[in-house]
Amino acid sequence: MARRKKLYEGKAKILYEGPEPGTIVQYFKDDATAFNAEKRDVIEGKGVLNNRLSEFFMKGLNNIGVPTHFIRRLNMREQLVRAVEIVPLEIIVRNFAAGSMAKRLGLEEGTQLPRPIVEFSYKNDELGDPLVPEEYIIAFGWASQQDLDDIVALALRVNDFMSGMMMGVGIKLVDFKIEVGRVWEGDYQRLLVADEISPDSCRLWDIETGQKLDKDVFRRDLGSLTDAYTEVARRLGVMPGNVSQASKPTLIN
Repeated sequence: MARRKKLYEGKAKILYEGPEPGTIVQYFKDDATAFNAEKRDVIEGKGVLNNRLSEFFMKGLNNIGVPTHFIRRLNMREQLVRAVEIVPLEIIVRNFAAGSMAKRLGLEEGTQLPRPIVEFSYKNDELGDPLVPEEYIIAFGWASQQDLDDIVALALRVNDFMSGMMMGVGIKLVDFKIEVGRVWEGDYQRLLVADEISPDSCRLWDIETGQKLDKDVFRRDLGSLTDAYTEVARRLGVMPGNVSQASKPTLIN
């Protein structure tokens, strides 16, 4: 079997050339990083969980007409996605104050915001992904005003979908980040939700107890990251309901 061509390796995923033109194979690693990779570890089973959870969310978005790059899952760690031109921004949607926003504004973590707030950060690890205003984005040509309007609309639709789904299983969607990619169909450009949606890219708190079920468990040394992600998967029905703990995830095909 020919060796696959690696296109890119990031902190949590590896991208390989896909089997058909215009496709990419996205491989989910077990690596966990925080504080711009200053803290890192390998968490057994994390990549498997994120692959399955991201598949679950992306398929759900596709089903309600929110376009994503997801095509299909290939195996426990890989999925086939559309090749897109990534807009060099992280789009952050916040429903409650937490993390850097709480620190910047002196807000108590968990304070409900008057409405969902959309922020943009420039994707650059060396600079620490700094927050940028819309004026910077347009001036430097990273996206047009129309792109930004469409991206905000897309992000808020994702927020509505994710918030409702999480609330239904007793989880509060505090905030999340997504990436957006461009594809062209003739002269027509479409924007798609790309990268991943998983507990790596969301803040998820138990509604009753406030228990963290996201990467803050790793950032703040709050226990087992695998157990936290497994609990999210169990509540959403991605894992069998009779599994109480799983260091090596057992997932439904």
